[in-house]
Amino acid sequence: MHKLVFCRALHADAMKLLEARSDLDIKILTTAFRGPPMQKELEAEIQTADAVMIGLEKITPAMFASAPQLRAISRFGVGFDNIDIPTATQNRVIVGVVNGANDLSVAEHTMMLMLAVARRTLEMDASVRRGTWMLLEGRRMRELAGRRILIFGYGRIGTRVARLCQAFGMHTIVHDPAFPTPRLAADGHEPAPDPMEFLPTADVVSLHCPLNEGTRGMVNADFLSKMKPESWLINSARGGLVDEAALVEALRERRIEAAGIDVLVQEPPVPDHPLFALDNVVLAPHNAAAPLECYRKMSLRAVRNILDSIDGRIDPGYVVNPEVLGRNT
Repeated sequence: MHKLVFCRALHADAMKLLEARSDLDIKILTTAFRGPPMQKELEAEIQTADAVMIGLEKITPAMFASAPQLRAISRFGVGFDNIDIPTATQNRVIVGVVNGANDLSVAEHTMMLMLAVARRTLEMDASVRRGTWMLLEGRRMRELAGRRILIFGYGRIGTRVARLCQAFGMHTIVHDPAFPTPRLAADGHEPAPDPMEFLPTADVVSLHCPLNEGTRGMVNADFLSKMKPESWLINSARGGLVDEAALVEALRERRIEAAGIDVLVQEPPVPDHPLFALDNVVLAPHNAAAPLECYRKMSLRAVRNILDSIDGRIDPGYVVNPEVLGRNT
């Protein structure tokens, strides 16, 4: 029997994949499909697990040391900064992600944040509800058409965001060292080999890059000082990309106009997070991938990654550390 531990509930279609097997001992730590990390529960169960599926839970070197039979980690998402990958590789543990399952949802969510910022949606809603009807004071609403957006990251999500922005009539500028300038130009975007040169003229900056030591805190005080006062920052990637203290100061002093934020450094955040006091920021609870359709796709892929790892036939395209394939038996 293979012991599988799931840190969140799964879509019914994914459960059917598990129920069709007779060689599994399944442990689901919560009935909620979203919620706070099940860190303590995972630390206890991983010790006897063959594979685990995690959301925002962390997998530390100490946890690897406590789990001698662990063979696979399936991330319910595409980011993997919460997993110690070198230790996973050293221990010959396959780390799988759900590439392709959440691209559309996150891209749509990014546009939602952008539109909510542009049209002051939350403020207008509150104004109508309190009987004011038309909110006249404060910053002006804006159209997206004609605005210059600088997109950091041209992976599966960034490419979708760029196409959606083009459909809205925006001028798309893309920075991604992994893609040559001719490719970006051929896709209809203005390449930005040095993005700092483009910050002073960008109306919107949208982040779609992974969190690693090279990108951690990339949006800092210097970065924000180069953005123009009428610009917006949109982050639906990882909270750690942004120096939150610097962002709060820039928003409070109106050195940038507004922000749309789906991710924070600490999740859930402290109740008195300084961003909560600002009226020029739209916040979401890291739920870009929460739509039911996306939940189903992510559940299916996360489960398949575990089952395929156990069966020795996982597609390398879903594996973060493919060098362990064939060596984890």
